[in-house]
Amino acid sequence: MSTFEVKMLQKLQQHISNKFPFLKDAKLLMAISGGVDSVVLTQLLFKLKFDISLAHCNFRLRATESDLDEIFVKELAKKHHFNCFTKSFDTEKFALKNKQSTQLAARNLRYEWFQEIVHEHGFDYVLTAHHADDNFETFLINLTRGSGLDGFTGIPPIHKNIARPLLIFSREEIINFATENSIDWREDQSNTTTKYLRNKIRHQVVPVLKEINPSLLEGFSKTIRNLQESKQLVADRVEEIQSKIFIPIQTTEGKESFQIDIQKVLALSAPKAYLFQLLKAYQFTEYDDVFNLLTAQSGKQLFSKTHVLSKDREVLMLSKIQYQEETTSYLIAESTSEIEFPVHLKIEPIFEKSNNTINSICVSKEALSFPLIIRKWKHGDIFYPKGMQGKKKLSKYFKDEKYSLLEKEQT
Repeated sequence: MSTFEVKMLQKLQQHISNKFPFLKDAKLLMAISGGVDSVVLTQLLFKLKFDISLAHCNFRLRATESDLDEIFVKELAKKHHFNCFTKSFDTEKFALKNKQSTQLAARNLRYEWFQEIVHEHGFDYVLTAHHADDNFETFLINLTRGSGLDGFTGIPPIHKNIARPLLIFSREEIINFATENSIDWREDQSNTTTKYLRNKIRHQVVPVLKEINPSLLEGFSKTIRNLQESKQLVADRVEEIQSKIFIPIQTTEGKESFQIDIQKVLALSAPKAYLFQLLKAYQFTEYDDVFNLLTAQSGKQLFSKTHVLSKDREVLMLSKIQYQEETTSYLIAESTSEIEFPVHLKIEPIFEKSNNTINSICVSKEALSFPLIIRKWKHGDIFYPKGMQGKKKLSKYFKDEKYSLLEKEQT
């Protein structure tokens, strides 16, 4: 065993002990393309006696080369007695159907399949072979596109059940390890073209920066640590602010809902930045649209994939979108004595007439026509208020009583 190999193994072992101790006794799924990065991580983990299985995606983007990658991975698995999972995808068809770039489509297909394997076979973590150069390239890509703090804090070493223990190594260290140990790998020729932004940065920008500063990656690692600490400070401050201006609302349907005081938001030192940080967890990502909602007319709404944000006079109403089958009405049979959904209602006979209260009503059974129907209100609905002559529109009643958008939605 060469001195360089010993140092690589010791460095990785120490890094895992410090940052990933939970991997030692875990059942691990290694994402392997056949390229030098994933092959080297596989070899290192094999030498350190970790419990790993391999998972390889054939994206069918490079004709026979893609098939040869798959064969290579299967042979590597056979050599070391690893369990091996492989799957082929029609990536271009998927990208076209979902209006995604080929690269994004491949990424989505890959990670979705990994999670399927995890759940079906009881794996604890998925490992990927992202390294320090990948991290720096991602930083530069985000820099060219414009990004907030999240985009400048690097690829996360651990995210949910995805772990990336190779981030402390440079591409140069990885290739040197493979070369010194005569390790074979598959070379993806598409990595040499400058057609893609990442490759253009990798081949035309990073070499110049490394020439200017040979210790570029070491300096970048310090920068990432500083930014991550700054990010934590921001998170702590945002949590403090949120506890003061997010007022939880109890809803009849159990929705996660909040009322946000607009004046308190505007009184903050940087309301636009705070509002973005407060709402990004609910998948609102458009700075300007969210901020403009503060001064929009009541009734204006914004939707994320999971939530709706509504302007209602002096507050913003935040509630979760309910993805469920729409039911137009609920029927109550004559034999029913109590229901819990969509409202709590108890029906019981009485033998003497009693006065109606805010939560009860006394009616003649002979005047009822079963089944009774419960549904949400619709525009144009009317009712006959007690003590008034004639009828009134529900929409007019809501306006007079100053119902919020959320209250109207639940009625």
